[in-house]
Amino acid sequence: MRVLVDTSVWSLALRRDTPSDAPEVAWLARAILAGETVVTTGVVLQEILQGVQGPKARSRILDRFALLPYLSPTRDDHIEAAELRNRCRRRGVQVGTIDALLAQLCIAYDLEMLTTDRDFEGMARVGGLRVVQAP
Repeated sequence: MRVLVDTSVWSLALRRDTPSDAPEVAWLARAILAGETVVTTGVVLQEILQGVQGPKARSRILDRFALLPYLSPTRDDHIEAAELRNRCRRRGVQVGTIDALLAQLCIAYDLEMLTTDRDFEGMARVGGLRVVQAP
């Protein structure tokens, strides 16, 4: 399995104060230990770094994310993300620009989305996105 992990899951997994007991975090930990392919992209990394306090935490995040395969969206990915967002809007599903891009990357590169954000479920109904169902 190849999975793109949304910022919502990374935020829970990387908390310093108390580990999260969210099923998505447990699923991510099992996937990493099992050697599953966990992919990231610039927007996710940027969102994670925006919430980091201090240079040590920043460095720790950068070191961890450097180990992950990195997807850079192409021009076509942005065009298709806009179309996905438009299709969703026409069907009454509200989607943010960044979420549409992340969904499009999953669709284009045959990845599943691991997220706690329920907005992706609407995109899955409209556009072929596969969302991991963490138990």
